[in-house]
Amino acid sequence: MARARSLAEFQKSFPDEESCAAFLFKWRWPDGFVCPGCGGRRAVGLKSRPRLHECLDCGRQTSVTAGTTMHRSKLPLTAWFWAAHLMTTHSNGMSARQLEDQLGVTYKTAWLLTQKLRRSMVDPNREPLEGVVEVDQAEIPFRGDNAFFEPGNDGIILVIGAVEVIDRGSNQAKPRRKRAKYLDTRSGRLRFAVIADNSTASIAAFVRANVKPGTTLLTDGHASYPGLSGYRHDPRVVGAMAGHVILPWIHRAFSLLKRWALGTYHGLRRKHVDTYLNEFVFRYNRRFYRHVSFEALLGLATHHEPTSYWDIIKRDNPRKSTDRPRVAPTTYRRT
Repeated sequence: MARARSLAEFQKSFPDEESCAAFLFKWRWPDGFVCPGCGGRRAVGLKSRPRLHECLDCGRQTSVTAGTTMHRSKLPLTAWFWAAHLMTTHSNGMSARQLEDQLGVTYKTAWLLTQKLRRSMVDPNREPLEGVVEVDQAEIPFRGDNAFFEPGNDGIILVIGAVEVIDRGSNQAKPRRKRAKYLDTRSGRLRFAVIADNSTASIAAFVRANVKPGTTLLTDGHASYPGLSGYRHDPRVVGAMAGHVILPWIHRAFSLLKRWALGTYHGLRRKHVDTYLNEFVFRYNRRFYRHVSFEALLGLATHHEPTSYWDIIKRDNPRKSTDRPRVAPTTYRRT
């Protein structure tokens, strides 16, 4: 298990390529090796190349990183593991600029590494929120270019969030009568997403994708929520009162998001903002057991489909087409 609580324990657990490859092997094939070619279960690892395992039935060689987030990566596995450890265990995350210094790689490599890891921070089989859930929207200022970031000068991103309200005594989300006060509670699991507007369609799509039907929704009384069938709506009209008094947990999450975006990245940018929200949610939901989040991230990475650089920047690979003009190189912004 990779539950290293300190840097010394982490370095002792993963000192070389062999130890990293063995860890990925157990996550990818927990019940034993299965050849993707013939389905055979007998294999032998190559001593000269720790990532490769050769099937004893058909002779096919399979890498532990093939078909994963680390697919065809030329970086050593120790660099991937170190990056995952820093991004998950550091309370404020790790920007590409910081990772560049920590790993001794170029900024382009560090940026691509962080983008791929962020895309692995969402479990496709995660359970929806349930019980009692606070839902609200917030405007997050974004940074338009490399100039000095001044909130309000560039624009805003509309983010919707939902967080479970957990009763401290029972450690469960227990619905109460309408308009009752939810005292002595704490926040549970969190979800964030960017929405185009405050329309009923945008809000309903987020709620149905992230909240289990039958859940009690604590909202600010926005007109879009009563139209959601299958949910118990308990509106809390804000009025002249501060929003964080009525919906404390979702507003606390928004406040932490804004401070994190400003402190770690000096302002988020509109492009790739969803992946940054995924990173924040991943770390927030594991804030009480951060020492095991590294293991969770690499476990998810072994089951995520590979994403190339061209997929991330959403442009065609110029090497795969001779009929199109060469694409100008992308300018990387330091974050």
